[in-house]
Amino acid sequence: MNSLTKQVLAYAGSQPEGTPLTAKGLLHLSNRAALDQTLSRLARSGEVMRLGRGVYVRPIQTKFGTRSPFAEKVIEQFATARGETIVSSGAAAANALGLTTQVPVRTIYLTSGRSRRLALGNLAVELRHAKPWQLGKGNARAGQAVRALEWLGPQQAARALTTLKSRLEPAELKELQAMRPLLPEWLAQKISATVATHG
Repeated sequence: MNSLTKQVLAYAGSQPEGTPLTAKGLLHLSNRAALDQTLSRLARSGEVMRLGRGVYVRPIQTKFGTRSPFAEKVIEQFATARGETIVSSGAAAANALGLTTQVPVRTIYLTSGRSRRLALGNLAVELRHAKPWQLGKGNARAGQAVRALEWLGPQQAARALTTLKSRLEPAELKELQAMRPLLPEWLAQKISATVATHG
């Protein structure tokens, strides 16, 4: 194992779970070409996993063997590294808020960046570019509520809002109301008709 390989592995091992590794992010260790070759070689040997073009991640060693980093950790670190807002999809938000028992079949996140796919071992993670209003409030519950309601659609939104009134804190309901000017008209109207009567 050469010196650069050891340095890359040492750096990867010092980072939080799910931290993306790219040649550009490792330029403090060597030049771009050498880093590209090293990361590619490490991926072939299984020391790192290839997430997507030019992006790798360190697998996690446990007493039961090696596993992929958790998708949530990868997304959290990926968002930080790329300076993007990345949030759960409407389906995942609806499930998290107890508005549906349907568990999303695919792992989808919404992003302020470009749409792309990440391969996390056998798990395919899809990042979909989203409108700014869909990313508002990030993963706070008011933001989750907006994405869940949009995913449920106009027919189910009123019933879901009645449920949310009893589940969200008053401050979260106020945040939800404050988002109305940014939302599609139908959604703003539903929130006004249901949530504005809270209290």
